[in-house]
Parts: sequence; structure tokens; C-alpha cells
Amino acid sequence: MEKRDYYEVLGVDKNASKEEIKKAYRQLALKYHPDRNPDDKAAEEKFKEAAEAYEVLSDDTKRSRYDQFGHAGMGTTGGASDFSSMEDIFSRFEDIFQGFGFGFGSSRGDTRRGVNRGSNLRVKVKLTLKEISEGVEKKIKVNKYVPCKECLGSGAAKGSTPSKCNTCHGTGQVMQMQNSFFGRIQTATVCPTCGGDGRIIQNRCSSCHGEGIVKEDEVLTINIPAGVAEGMQLSVSGKGNAGRRNGMNGDLIIVIEEEPHPELVRHENDLLYQLFVSVPDAILGTTVEIPTLDGKAKVKIDPGTQTGKILRLRSKGLPDVNGYSRGDLLVRVNVWIPKDVSKDEHKILEKLAKSPSFSPNPNSSEKTFFKKVQDFFS
Repeated sequence: MEKRDYYEVLGVDKNASKEEIKKAYRQLALKYHPDRNPDDKAAEEKFKEAAEAYEVLSDDTKRSRYDQFGHAGMGTTGGASDFSSMEDIFSRFEDIFQGFGFGFGSSRGDTRRGVNRGSNLRVKVKLTLKEISEGVEKKIKVNKYVPCKECLGSGAAKGSTPSKCNTCHGTGQVMQMQNSFFGRIQTATVCPTCGGDGRIIQNRCSSCHGEGIVKEDEVLTINIPAGVAEGMQLSVSGKGNAGRRNGMNGDLIIVIEEEPHPELVRHENDLLYQLFVSVPDAILGTTVEIPTLDGKAKVKIDPGTQTGKILRLRSKGLPDVNGYSRGDLLVRVNVWIPKDVSKDEHKILEKLAKSPSFSPNPNSSEKTFFKKVQDFFS
């Protein structure tokens, strides 16, 4: 695979100063640090790629050779290193990783177990049935903790770096011996000097007061899959509050709320619609329009349609959130009986009532069908 331009990797121009190159690399190293991206091979490769670019561009001799000959000038004699392991990178650029606050590779000999992790954020997102049907990209503004731009999240003032705690030697823990019935027991407790960080900040950043994080409004873009339901919670990794002193970010928890549809009701992945038709239309049959999530659909009302009949429009409902199937649109027909009629209408109805055609006479299949409908809508 062809290597990318080192300046492009770090996101700096060819006239960038050493300080600009160092700052750019530090930001990339923080972004793709293995503690922030566990078991992420793509992030690991970007981490190594950034280290290789920084090794060349931070060295005047190597940078001059690279500017003149490109990657061809980075041969085995004084060229870029092939970092075979993460430890190679951490040991080579120890000054870069000081103050990151991670438990892995923060500096040589640093074996801290604790990692500052930001808290989770929980937000409610209202969706229409149309958005649930198709899936949607939402932009939401949240007030959250983000890494301090002044100190790049380290908590230390510009020009200074945190130092290793002399009490716990960077582990964040101290061992204590206690006597018990079973003899002397060794226990580990949080270091009282550094509070478990493993490092001491002598000169604190004035913007974040040494915490490495500040509160800001941030606009987040989230993709919500089709088929979600009321009360469902989606977790977006790493989009919660930033951790203190370059710790791991918390997660963003999205709680789904459904906005009621003016005409359709959701029942799992099916949509329900109550259709009212007049007595003449139920007797003679007709064609009517009903609402769907995509607009309107025409359905045929057969002559002699009874109240409670279900018309099924297949695949006009909501998709399964796992993508296996799609629900239907179920239309329940209700024959509208007028409460008031005129004198002339009353006379007509009296005549019709005496006709054998208007005497109720449901067959066995209709009785069973009505029972199913009753159970479904109860």
C-alpha cells in the first residue's frame, strides 16, 4: 500500500514549524491512542502512521531528505522507523505522551491502572413515524465536557508537563499492610497524593484549572436506524463527556420518543387506521383514499362490507429495527350509523327494515372473523 504524504498525515503545511508539527502529532496521538480505541485495528494503523510522520518531520536532517526525495529518501540509512509495537512509539516519544492520563504507554515505567473516564450523556430525541420508517440523521446540540483547547486536555499550563507522583511512582495506588486473623494482608488503595492519577500537576492550566476539561455546547450528528421504538435506547460510543486529563470519553445515550401521528397508530411494526364509511358505501361498495406514511393509497371497499373488516396493505408499516421484515398497514372498516335522520329518510329506512336483505344473518366464518378482530383490537 502506497504511503501517504507525511505532511498530509499530520495535517500541516510544508512550512510548518517544529512546534506546529509537535502539536499536530500530539492531537492525532490522543485521537488514535489505543486506550481510546481498544481493539480498533484501523485506529492502531493511524496511530503508527502519525508516529512515523512525526519522527521524520521533527528531525531536521530527515525532514530535509524527505522534502528533497520524498519517501524514496527514507531508506534504511537514517530514514523513518518501522514501529513494530506500541511500546516502540511510547519509548521513542516519551515527552509527547506525558500528561495524557492513560494507563497504557503514558511514559516509560508508568504502570497506572486507572483511566479517567467521562460520564455518559443521556438525551431524548423525538421522532415522527415517517422518520422512524426511513431512519434519519439528526443534529442535536448538547452542553458537555470537552478537552480544554488551551492545554490539549492535559491540565498543565503551556510550557509545562505533569510529573510522576513520587508517592505511588505513577501507579495511582499505594500498598498497605494490615494485620488480620489470617495474618498480614496487603491491600491496594488510591494514592492520597495524586488521587489515583499517578501524576502531579505543578502548574495548572488557567482555563480548566488543571482538570483538562471545560463545558461547551457541541453539535453532534447522530444516525438513527429505521424501526426504532418508543423508549428504546441507542448508545453512541465516545460521544459523551470527555474524561479528565485526556481520559476516555463517556458514551451518548439516546432515548427514543415517538411523536403521535394524527391518523395512524403504531402496534409493534404494524400501523393501524380506523376507516369510517357510510351505510350506502358499505352496501354498494366504493373506493376510498387512506393515509400512509408515504402519502395516500386507494383501497376498494367491497359491496356488503361489514363493520370490523380488516383490510391489509402489506409492507406499508414500519421496518424491523434489525432489518428482517416490514410491518403492514391494517385498515379497520367502521360502518357509520347516523344518529339523526330526516322524516323522509326515516320512511325509507322503515321500508328497508322490512326487506329480507336487511335482516342480519352472519355465517360461521364471519363470526370467527369478528372474534379474531375483537381479540386483536382489545
